[in-house]
Amino acid sequence: MFKKILIANRGEIACRVIKTARRMGILTVAVYSDADRDALHVEMADEAVHIGPAAASESYLVAEKIIAACKATGAEAVHPGYGFLSERASFCADLEKQGIVFIGPKPKAIMAMGDKIESKKFANAAGVSTVPGHLGIIEDAAHAEVIAGGIGYPVMIKASAGGGGKGMRIAWNKADVRDGFERARSEAKSSFGDDRVFIEKFIVEPRHIEIQVLADAHGNVVYLGERECSIQRRNQKVAEEAPSPFLDEATRKAMGEQSVALAKAVDYQSAGTVEFIVDRDRNFYFLEMNTRLQVEHPVTELVTGIDLVEQMIRVAAGEPLPFAQKDIGLDGWAIESRLYAEDPYRNFLPSIGRLTRYRPPAEGRTGNVVIRNDTGVFEGAEISMYYDPMIAKLCTWAPTRLEAIDAMGRALDGFVVDGIEHNVPFLSALMKHPRWREGRLSTGFIAEEYPDGFAPMKPDPAEEAVLAGIALSASLIEANRRERFADRLRAASGALREHWVVKIGDNHVAARLLDGLVTIPFDMDIAIEGAIEGESKSVVTDWRPGDPVWSGKVGGRDITAQIRPVLNGLRIDWQGLSVITKVFSPRHAELDRLMPVKLPPDTSKLLLCPMPGLVVAIAVAEGQEVKAGETLAIVEAMKMENVLRADRDLVVSKINAAAGESLAVDAVIMEFA
Repeated sequence: MFKKILIANRGEIACRVIKTARRMGILTVAVYSDADRDALHVEMADEAVHIGPAAASESYLVAEKIIAACKATGAEAVHPGYGFLSERASFCADLEKQGIVFIGPKPKAIMAMGDKIESKKFANAAGVSTVPGHLGIIEDAAHAEVIAGGIGYPVMIKASAGGGGKGMRIAWNKADVRDGFERARSEAKSSFGDDRVFIEKFIVEPRHIEIQVLADAHGNVVYLGERECSIQRRNQKVAEEAPSPFLDEATRKAMGEQSVALAKAVDYQSAGTVEFIVDRDRNFYFLEMNTRLQVEHPVTELVTGIDLVEQMIRVAAGEPLPFAQKDIGLDGWAIESRLYAEDPYRNFLPSIGRLTRYRPPAEGRTGNVVIRNDTGVFEGAEISMYYDPMIAKLCTWAPTRLEAIDAMGRALDGFVVDGIEHNVPFLSALMKHPRWREGRLSTGFIAEEYPDGFAPMKPDPAEEAVLAGIALSASLIEANRRERFADRLRAASGALREHWVVKIGDNHVAARLLDGLVTIPFDMDIAIEGAIEGESKSVVTDWRPGDPVWSGKVGGRDITAQIRPVLNGLRIDWQGLSVITKVFSPRHAELDRLMPVKLPPDTSKLLLCPMPGLVVAIAVAEGQEVKAGETLAIVEAMKMENVLRADRDLVVSKINAAAGESLAVDAVIMEFA
C-alpha cells in the first residue's frame, strides 16, 4: 500500500480523498493556487505545495507542476479527483513514465472512453445502444446546421472533452444551432482547452441515469447500482439519488451488465461511471463513460456501504476487489443536494464573496437517518470566481425514499450560509415539490416546473400559521430577555398582552396567547389565524436570541427554520419560503397598514451585470437599434458564458464596459435611450 499520495485537485473532492487516505493511514499532499492558499484542503493535508496563479490553466491544469510536486514530496501516487486533469490520458502516461501511480484507469481506457466522440464510436463497435448522432469533425456553424437537419430537431451540441454541463447547448432550430455551436465551442475551449464538439439527437422527456462500476487489474468488474441524476439546470446536475425511483430490477440488471461489458472491453481499472439516457419506456442509450470519480458518488456509497475512494486506491496499489457482483446489495435510499454559490431568484446567476457564516447540519446518524456533508469550505472562506461555484454536497440516507427526502428538507432548513447568495431556498422547495416526491422526473424538470425561473414563494394559510408561531415565539423570548437585564430601570409588570398581529410579507395574521407566562424553554399555546378553526397550536422551542436556527414544534409538527434579524423584525427561511416577519400590537398593526410602499428604482433603461464576471464580448455599438431577443453582451463567470439579450426593442445610448473587463454585480454595462 502507498505511504503517501498527492491529490491533484482542490475543494470538496480534495478534502473527501484526504479523509479516506487518513483513515487508511496514508499521508497526503495537497496542491494549491494563489486563490487557494488558505483553503480547507490545504489545511487538512499533511503537506501542501504551491503550484501557481489562481487561473486553473496556470496551476491545476499544468501537469508538469503536479509531477514536480510529487517528486518534491515523495508522493508515490496521484488521485486526480474529478475535473482538471482527471480524464487526461497524457497526464496519466506522464506519471507512469516518472514511476508515479495514477489512481484511476490506464491511458488506453481514458483515451477510449474519456473522449465523448471516440467513446461513442467504440460503444457502437462493441454493440452498445447509443443515441443517434454525428460523431465526426464539424467544420463550422454552417456544417453544424446541415448535420442537425439530417438528424432531426431537437439536437444536442456537446463538447467532446470535459463535462459538468459546460460546452452543451440544445438546439430546436437552425438559429439555435448556429448560436449554440459557437457558444459550445467557446466554452469548451475556455474550460477544457479543446473546442471540438459533436451533435446528437436530443431525446424529449429523458431521464439521466448512470451506473457506477468498479474494476481491478485482475479482470474483476462489478456494478454498484444506479444513480438518478435527472434534476438538472443548464445540463448541470442539481440533485441526485440512489437508487432510481424509475428503474425496475430487470432494467437495472440490463444496464449494469452492459456497463460491465463495456468496462471489460477497454480493460478498465478503477471506479468509473457509465451514463445512459432513458426514455419513458425504459429504453436506455449509452451517452458516455466518465473515467473518474463522479461528483455524486456519495449516494452510491450510502446505499452500498462501499467507500469508492478507498477501492480506487486499493485497485491502483494492485489489490483485487474484495467482493463479487453477488455480494453487492442496495440498502435504503440516499439523496444528494448540491449547494451552489448562485442566486436562485436571479435565474441562478453565480455569486462570489466571503462566507460570513457557514454552519452545516451535524453529520452522523440520528435514529433511522444519516446526514453527510462533503465540503471544501469553512466559515470565513471565500468563494472565488476562478472555480466551480459548489459550496457543499449535502446527503441524507434513510430506509425509504420519502424518509430520505424529508430528512433532506429538514437538513436544508438548518443549513446556514451567509455572505453570498446560494441555492438552498430552491433545494428546500424541491424537497416538497409533488412531482419530485412522486419520482416523476426528467432532465427538463426545472425548465418545465419553473419556466419563468424560481421566484420567491408565498406561504399558504397553514404555512403562515407556522411562520407566525415561529415569529411570535422569537419575539416573546427576546422581550423576556430584555425584561431580565440586570440594569433595567423598571421591570415590566402584569400579564402578557393577549392579542398580537404577526405581519408575514404583506399579510397580517392575528394571534392570541392562551398562556400568560413566557418560559424558557418556550412552551405556549397560541391560537393563530389560518389554523384549523377552534384549534390552538402548541409552540415549543429552546431557541435563544442570536441562534440562526429555530428548532422546535408548532402544532406537534417538527420544524427547523432559519431566522435572521432585519429592521424591526425577522427574516424566516423555511422549506423554500423566505419571508420578512414583524410582530405588532393590534393598534400598531392598524397603523402599519397605512404605511406607504417604497418602490424600487427604475432600471429599465440600464443593462446591469447580473453577476461578478468577465466581459467576453459586447455585441452592439452606441446608437445601434436592437430588436428583442438579440444579444447585447456575453459575460463569463465560473467558466460559464452567460448571454445577455434585449428583453424588448431598444436603442443603445451608451456603453460603459469593454471586452476583457471584470465587473461587479449590478455594474452598468450599457444604457438605453
